[in-house]
Amino acid sequence: MTTLTSANVKRALLRVPEVTLVFWIIKTLSTTVGETGADFLAFNLGWGMPVTSLLMAGIMVVLLYLQFAKFQRYVPANYWSLVVLTSVLGTLITDILVDLAGVSLVTLSVVFTALMLTGFYLWYREEGTLSIHSIDSGKREAWYWVVILMAFALGTGVGDLISEHYALGYDKALMLFSGLIATVAVAYYALRMNAIAAFWLAYVLTRPLGASLGDFMIQTPADGGLGFNTMMVNVAFLTAIVSLVGYEFVRVRQALSGVPVEAGQN
Repeated sequence: MTTLTSANVKRALLRVPEVTLVFWIIKTLSTTVGETGADFLAFNLGWGMPVTSLLMAGIMVVLLYLQFAKFQRYVPANYWSLVVLTSVLGTLITDILVDLAGVSLVTLSVVFTALMLTGFYLWYREEGTLSIHSIDSGKREAWYWVVILMAFALGTGVGDLISEHYALGYDKALMLFSGLIATVAVAYYALRMNAIAAFWLAYVLTRPLGASLGDFMIQTPADGGLGFNTMMVNVAFLTAIVSLVGYEFVRVRQALSGVPVEAGQN
């Protein structure tokens, strides 16, 4: 049993995961599934983008209810299910606006950038911090999910803008966003970049990274992709996510062993 410490109790109060290597791996896999999963449900299964969007939004409402009304702490399965659904919904929102409403990728990227920055501003004005390590209340977590949805929609738009509108190609877009994330990591570890700014920059960039990876894997060679089967890609990535979330469940359970139940309630 893990020794009960103030660090254990503080961790129990947090409603989001610790930022670890596993966190970044699951996050990137989730953003890739958001891209490939949205295409699979809307097109391969023939549900259409509006119907798929409503279905994903409905499931999200249920999971958010559980998170805010029942759990009120970090529960790996619920949290990462929400991330995957938010990723899928963010992709669908972008695709609907571009493909059905005729909004340009440039306009969409500018608008969602403004919305995301507005979310950050309002969050900071209300709470005085944007640190992921301070998300220990329902209000702060609500801001967190709002910003994430905007970031996911923005990331999809930016990924498509770079790879399709500017014809960079999915492979080069993938390398570009990988390089940008690497630059943020170097700035943080070597140049002492602000931790909060580094986290959110990397978080936002993993979205177009995952979207570019997903498109690169499932698009046909004629369109600059590898032409992998969409269902097989989704199954492979979801299997990896489930395995890592299982690891997270065990890790969190061990870390919080001995912490009073009420410590995780707020």
